[in-house]
Amino acid sequence: MLIIPIKDGENIDRALKRYKRKFDKTGVVRQLRSRQAFIKPSVVKRAQVQKAAYVQNMRDNLES
Repeated sequence: MLIIPIKDGENIDRALKRYKRKFDKTGVVRQLRSRQAFIKPSVVKRAQVQKAAYVQNMRDNLES
């Protein structure tokens, strides 16, 4: 459970913004979405390799 202490005279919008930022950093939504369907480790690794190759190709194209 996230606890956001509100200071005296603090605007509720600012406190809500701090709450949202803290919630995003915990990664709860990302973890929930990733657990909805099982993806084999080999598929995850293959996707990471493909992404790395794509990024490297983009960087090489920018240099030349």
